[in-house]
Order: sequence, then structure tokens, then C-alpha cells
Amino acid sequence: MENIPILRIAEELISRDCFKGKAIILLGARQVGKSTLLKNLFNDNFKDILWLDAENADVISLFDNATSTRLKQLTNNHKILIIDEAQKIPTIGNILKLFTDHIPDVQVIATGSSSFELRNKTNEPLTGRKWEHYLYPFSFKEMVDHTNLLEEKRNLHHRLVYGSYPEIVTATDNIERRLKLLTDSYLYKDVLLWSGLKKPEKIIDLLKALAYQVGHEVNYNELGNKLDLKNDTVENYISILEQTFVIFKLPSYSTNQRKELRKGKKIYFFDCGLRNALIGDFRPAEIRQDIGQLFENYVLSELWKKNSYENNFGKFYFWRTADQQEIDVIIEKDNTLHTFEIKWNSEKKVRLSKTFSNVYPNHTFSIINPKNIEDVLL
Repeated sequence: MENIPILRIAEELISRDCFKGKAIILLGARQVGKSTLLKNLFNDNFKDILWLDAENADVISLFDNATSTRLKQLTNNHKILIIDEAQKIPTIGNILKLFTDHIPDVQVIATGSSSFELRNKTNEPLTGRKWEHYLYPFSFKEMVDHTNLLEEKRNLHHRLVYGSYPEIVTATDNIERRLKLLTDSYLYKDVLLWSGLKKPEKIIDLLKALAYQVGHEVNYNELGNKLDLKNDTVENYISILEQTFVIFKLPSYSTNQRKELRKGKKIYFFDCGLRNALIGDFRPAEIRQDIGQLFENYVLSELWKKNSYENNFGKFYFWRTADQQEIDVIIEKDNTLHTFEIKWNSEKKVRLSKTFSNVYPNHTFSIINPKNIEDVLL
């Protein structure tokens, strides 16, 4: 991979929101490139940057009993304050509020790898005072813009096996080892050390079970029985995994029509490489029986990234009936249901269910396969 930095879509979005009188919150998994993005964005253009890492205890202590006067002394002549892993600071919400209300000439940016912790601490204090941005593993569009469409389509098999985390995309050796280390350190740092986990070792077993069920409906009761966990514990663990950007969930779409499944859910991983590392399966894409599941996961995660970066505010669902009519994904936006079928076999013919189209006439329909992914993902 070239030494030229891979431009992140979020860079322009964050730059646009700077110095508008609000704090900026940047959320995303560990090792997804939050610090690199901010260094690329600011280091050449701004010299007056104060960078603090809240994983250091002495940094946290800087904000003990914080007042606007003390914060002004801390920032001194700096125009930008970046606080990495800001969720580690117990009073981060009130601190950011002091900046927006009393030190508006300093742009404060807080990053976090736990959306639950950081959002929970900032939502009330920062009502109307913050912009939120999300960062994910490299997207299809980011990679196409960095190389070209043909190159990235040639790399599709590689992405399905090893994923799109920055370290993995740019590595030239030891990819499987790097991915396993990244997965282990990430999970142990942000998930297994989560306070209040009663059986942290079980969350790995849950993740492995979810990895095998990608593309299929997930039943919390069945998972609980298999793992010897209560239903509410399974639900709590899945929520934690969502909040730490390991997985995302699609509920079933229903308006209480006859035979529509109303309580189903599917779970996907934000990165195929992380999913494969969990189950220790790095076989080439060409010989894998789960290639259809991997492609479906890849497309869903890319659609999720695109929806997030473009601020589309679409809601994601799948649709299925009791007699097995189904749609892989529905994105509801502006009173229109955008429906997609995802097929690894580009020659396979697919039609939208007449049951669905008759009940929901205000819809679009697209088939996504390896030959045409750019039509939807760019």
C-alpha cells in the first residue's frame, strides 16, 4: 500500500463542524483510526493543538474539580483541544459544557471507543452543544478513492476474509497474526473489562455463536440455553457489543400484517476480519461455504457506513414472513422503503416478493452482487 494517507470521509465532515460553537464527539472502535484521522486533519494546518490521552491517570486528574478558569489555564493559547478516550474522565460531560459555554474560542474534540459510556456522560450536559461523528473500518468508497474501482473490486475476496481495519489494509506481512492480536486486545480492553460484567468469559462464547449465525435470525432464548446464560444477560451483552462497535443489529420490519415476523432480529459484524478472527477461520474466500454470509455481512456493514457518513438517518431492517418470504435488508428513509437482496452469485435471478410489494407500494428494489456493488456503495 502506498505511503499516501488514506483519506477518511469523516475528515471533511469534522472539518466542516469545527469552530461552530459546539463540542465534537468522534466515536469508533479501537484501532479504527480516530487519532490518525485527527492528526492528518489538523497537524499541517494548526500548530496550537493540545492533545491529551485520558487513558493516562495524570490526564484524568487534570480535570478534577474543573472550572472554566482552570480549563482556560490548561488550554493556554491552544486553539484546539483533543481528548482521546474521553469516556475515561468521570465528569467529561460537564467539562465539555464548560468549554462550549465559557471558552468558545477553543474547539474541543473528544474521542471514544465506547459510545455507551461517552454518550451517556455527555448527552444531558451537551444538549444542543455537540456534533457527533462516527468512524468505522475503511469503507469501500474510501478505498476506491485511494486506489481505483477496479483495484478495490479485485480486493473484495481479501476484504471478506481479513476485513478493512487500517492496520490490516496497510500491512504487507503477518496479516493473520496482526488481526488476531488486534481482535484480542480490542475485545479485552473495551469489552471484557467493562464494569459490571458478571461472566466476561461468556461474552467471547456469545460472539463466536453470533459469528456462525451471520445472516440468520438470532434467538436470544436459544443463545442463552446454549451458553447457560439468562435471556436478559444475553440481551445486555449484545447491547454492550453494539455500543463498543463490534456488531450491529437489524430488527424485523412489520406493520402487523398477517404472517409477518414481528420480533425477529439479525446481527452482523462491523468487520468481516474480526468475525473470522473470532472463529479462527482465514480460509480463502474461493473455497468457503460461508462466502454468501460473508458477502452479506460485508455489504450490510458498507451500507451502514455509507448511511452514517452521509447523515441519511435511514433505519435498517430485514423482512420475513412465516412462510419464508424474505428481504435481506430494508432501509426506511423519507417514507420510502429501499429494499435490497444481496447475492454472492451474480447470475442468480431474484424478484421482490409480491406479498411485500402489494402491501408496501412505496418502495425501491435493488440486487447487490460482486459485479455491481459500486452502484449502491459509491
